[in-house]
Amino acid sequence: MKTLYFDCIAGASGDMILGALIDAGLDADWLRAELAKLPITGWKLETKRVDKNGFTATKVDVLVGPQPHARPLPEIERVIRDSGIAPHIKTQAIEVVRIIGAEEARIHGMPIEEVHLHEVSGEDAIIDIVGSLLGVDHLGIQRIHSSPLPLGRGFIAGAHGQIPLPAPATVGILKGLPVVGSSVDAELVTPTGAALIKFLSTRFGPLPAMRLDAVGYGAGTWDLVIPNLLRVFIGEGEVNDFNIDTVAVLETNIDNQSAEQNGHIMDRLLEAGALDVTLTPTQMKKNRPGVTLSVITKSEDQAAMRNIILTETSSLGVREQQMQRSILPRDSVRVNTQFGETVVKVSHLPGGAHKYAPEFEDCRALAHKADVPLREVYVAAEAAARAAHEGPRGHKH
Repeated sequence: MKTLYFDCIAGASGDMILGALIDAGLDADWLRAELAKLPITGWKLETKRVDKNGFTATKVDVLVGPQPHARPLPEIERVIRDSGIAPHIKTQAIEVVRIIGAEEARIHGMPIEEVHLHEVSGEDAIIDIVGSLLGVDHLGIQRIHSSPLPLGRGFIAGAHGQIPLPAPATVGILKGLPVVGSSVDAELVTPTGAALIKFLSTRFGPLPAMRLDAVGYGAGTWDLVIPNLLRVFIGEGEVNDFNIDTVAVLETNIDNQSAEQNGHIMDRLLEAGALDVTLTPTQMKKNRPGVTLSVITKSEDQAAMRNIILTETSSLGVREQQMQRSILPRDSVRVNTQFGETVVKVSHLPGGAHKYAPEFEDCRALAHKADVPLREVYVAAEAAARAAHEGPRGHKH
């Protein structure tokens, strides 16, 4: 399986990803021809070899004319939709933009459709996003892993004044992903870089086993105390149908709480970040009916979950163990159907097949609005996701 690994030596940005892909063998002229299908004029994609603390790398600069200070999300999406690029790349690019848009909307407390994006308002950022997705697709990458992302310190000028680093949008986008602090006073991970890495990578951790075929170095703009580089490893990895991780499993038996209290503890645990919570009916000592509360959580959240269980329930103890999970690789696509737009989750089955799971709440709202059976919306969403996700070659890269 052709595998790409992002080694985030000094973080990640859109231009660093482009530079690393070109350095690893992506044809820059092919990329320019594909990017010319965007309804954007007067731009240039320049590449040059630079030295970063003794490492030779490819620096990509996307040159555009004067850009708006901010641009509404629907306008950015329209630029992508009106392009001549492959439909599955359009869908992926809009999903990446929406990752950023959703976080900006959360920060500013407004609907995502009303948010004006500063970080990806410029045509250069649109080219970075579309170009990175085109490059991964053209190189035939089937699986992407990434190292944890380093986050620098300091301040950067933003639309509303000085912004502490890491920027709030970047932090929000990276929620749920592994990060590591850095003493470097600079913006190491941009919102665009964070969104691309989050969308593309199915696993974070050490370099996976592979037969190494190519290495590419993408240079950042600044000269830092460390090499300002993003490195990619590309090679043939073992076919692994599952992602493997380790989780904490906590359990306790409860026989003296009401159903309302049990529902409350489930809500509290999920709100605190539990991966899964179940309540299983059981028969306990003295022949009393009760429930077994089971919680699956990330290892770093184990103590927090234990505290919630012991403070919010009548339990006097918790059984705890570390367990390994095998997880189907997954991602998601946003698709348009005759009923409207929805998100579809995609999981990758052994042998190259896929499972498609339309987002229930989206489909229910669309079915209600169109006054059609829910199943009709599900079927339309699955068909649109299959076409958008697998593309003309029958599989997603």
